[in-house]
Amino acid sequence: MTKRLMLLEENQIAFHSEDGVIFDGVKDYSRQIAEMIGLGTDSEFFQAGVHNVLDIGCGFGSFGAHLLSQKVMAICIAEYEVTGSQVQLALERGLPAMIGNFISRQLPYPTLSFDMVHCAQCGIVWDQKDGMFLLEVDRVLKPGGYFVLTSPTVRPEGHSVNAKKRSISTPVEQFTEKICWTLIAQQDETFIWQKTADGNCYASRNGIPFCKEGQDDLSYYQPLKSCISGATSKRWMPIQNRSSTSQLSSAELEFHGKWVQPEDFYEDSQVWRSALRNYWSLLTPLIFSDHPKRPGDEDPLPPYNMIRNVMDMNAHYGGLNSAFLGESKSVWVMNVVPLKARNTLPLILDQGFAGVLHDWCESFPTYPRTYDMLHANGLLSHLSLERCSLLDLFLEMDRILRPEGWVVISDNLATIETARGLATQIRWEARVIDLENGSDQRLLVCQKPFIKK
Repeated sequence: MTKRLMLLEENQIAFHSEDGVIFDGVKDYSRQIAEMIGLGTDSEFFQAGVHNVLDIGCGFGSFGAHLLSQKVMAICIAEYEVTGSQVQLALERGLPAMIGNFISRQLPYPTLSFDMVHCAQCGIVWDQKDGMFLLEVDRVLKPGGYFVLTSPTVRPEGHSVNAKKRSISTPVEQFTEKICWTLIAQQDETFIWQKTADGNCYASRNGIPFCKEGQDDLSYYQPLKSCISGATSKRWMPIQNRSSTSQLSSAELEFHGKWVQPEDFYEDSQVWRSALRNYWSLLTPLIFSDHPKRPGDEDPLPPYNMIRNVMDMNAHYGGLNSAFLGESKSVWVMNVVPLKARNTLPLILDQGFAGVLHDWCESFPTYPRTYDMLHANGLLSHLSLERCSLLDLFLEMDRILRPEGWVVISDNLATIETARGLATQIRWEARVIDLENGSDQRLLVCQKPFIKK
């Protein structure tokens, strides 16, 4: 299955642009989707309000890789697989991905999170469970957002309206009408629905109740719900009304007033730009570049290096991610918001970043050895108040981290000294750095060795 998609070129694997699901090539497929939603080309996705995409069952990740080249953040989710993992392959390609499915539980994303949800032969029977799978898509989809379904099991019979009606399974068609979705286009095996931009639309449709007030904020692996979420949210803003730049406008920031004040947000962005420059001066030329260092090689000279992805384990407003973009570094960041911290994930996702809620007392939904760098600012102090042990956390970090990967921890002196002892126990090379700014804050910089002695 993979032979025609993956070629060994010297000592690296090259991926074809074609995907087993997307027969005409991913560029043609992406352009087709853009044209179906009324755009001239897929380079206009971002200006049209499509800043992030949830790609369900992403195959070899070709669609997500192409979207990233168009400045659109695509997050792949697929269920755990013992062999041939889609998520693991996507991460090895340097693409954002995580293990996840919503067969029984909600995804760990807040309501109104994504501009587009994409499913190409993703293996979900959408009309099962009385439409609860479609309700979960509706929950995470922003107003005016798109649901793209490509499936050869839905056989097209032409391009007329009547042909559309004959070729879509009746239960799906009827249910999408109940939740105020409009089938805006069908071409070949691809169907695109658009979610309503009018929150009052749901009240005029019978049969599906609104979720209870307050339930919208609870989205960490809760059971699937057979109710409408987000219609009364303060964050209800059609994607077509959003800023066409990567910076949030003042009006967009006001939607997050419960969690963030605009002045705090802008100050945080400046702090992280400065902090990232400090990281550069401390760690260059060892990390942060565009080329992976192979085992046995000497340390590469600038600009070559080995960091492609970073997990920010306590992302706050996503300031580190923003700083990476500001410095034009070819690194993507998985922004993790701890479950018991302030829920700033909606703000992170609205910036077009990858992010997720997570309880750090549990394993993170990824495969072993999938991240090049882990960053934790204030996380250890936060977790010291909870039931999980820091040693368990460090063992989980070791599982996630690639050999020769880096860990940067920022915290108070007492916590850093404890962390250094734990790092030594699991055979990391570790050093404490005094920031010399008169504060109690310290940096702990660790590297996981290629071979543990």
